[in-house]
Amino acid sequence: MSMPAAIRTENLGRIYKIRGAKKGEARERVALTDVNLEVPQGEFFGLLGPNGAGKTTLIKILTTLLAPTTGRALVAGWDVARQPQEVRPRINMVSGGESSGYGLLTVRENLWMFGQFYGLDTKTTHARIDALLEIVGLADRAHTKTSDLSTGLRQKMNIVRGFITDPQVVFLDEPTLGLDVGASRDIRRFVRQWLADRPGRTVLLTTHYMAEAEELCDRVAIINAGRVLACDSPANLKRRLQRDAIFRLETSPLVNGALGAFEGLPGVRKVTHTPSDGQSALDLILEADGVLSGVIGALAAHDARILSLQKREPTLEDVFVDMVGMSMSEAEKAGEA
Repeated sequence: MSMPAAIRTENLGRIYKIRGAKKGEARERVALTDVNLEVPQGEFFGLLGPNGAGKTTLIKILTTLLAPTTGRALVAGWDVARQPQEVRPRINMVSGGESSGYGLLTVRENLWMFGQFYGLDTKTTHARIDALLEIVGLADRAHTKTSDLSTGLRQKMNIVRGFITDPQVVFLDEPTLGLDVGASRDIRRFVRQWLADRPGRTVLLTTHYMAEAEELCDRVAIINAGRVLACDSPANLKRRLQRDAIFRLETSPLVNGALGAFEGLPGVRKVTHTPSDGQSALDLILEADGVLSGVIGALAAHDARILSLQKREPTLEDVFVDMVGMSMSEAEKAGEA
């Protein structure tokens, strides 16, 4: 008998009703449209997309915090809308930037309290607290009030809180958001090891950090504007672009209209322009190496000097640009507009 998928969604959709300024006036915002995903047990699965893409809405539905408008979702074989009482004991969730817990309680007291919410006995709870605090480097802060912790240390406590119940499925919503490099690295290392030590457990990670998704995830679903555009392993997603030639050009500042001239050149599939520190960076996806000569000619016609030129292998950022037509940062800006 085959085991049920850890997570499965079928034509899942969510529409928010937004009240207008006038009485009775309302409009709709589509957050998710026809999301179909299946995550087997034991997988480290990633949702990669900009802020506002629908990642958090999807996690809220999967964790029974929000009802879907259309379709359905199953977690650990149970319907999240009709059987939330069966789903909740089997999952846990950690969000980046959250300030969970009570500031006047110590780290240990907060974690013990969360263990009680899940019905853990005191002996098991304290044993897990000791083990997990040691792993994430918080053992010496067990008796520190949560309000006295730095942002990075508080997030490490939140990570421990998310794993202390030994859940079947863990949802991590931007868990390293706003953290420094060291704290982010510690959290990624812990989560990766936790999953490796527990075959059959499943982690779903949402992130807009390309490197994080590429480092951690067995498979990644690229999501934008509420739709899943692709779902595969990072290697297979990047393999789609391996026939293309990908270059990064750094030039003197480009004048108005130069970028449009490059985009209209034969063989140029995508151009992403990033101005910084008195110069311009162009990330180019070309159909072949020979197309580069036309780009260089266009640069010369706009009196731009080439400062550096590098050919490189495809990244998940390139995959996102190819599918969405803009970079992750540009997509986030577009979502805010």
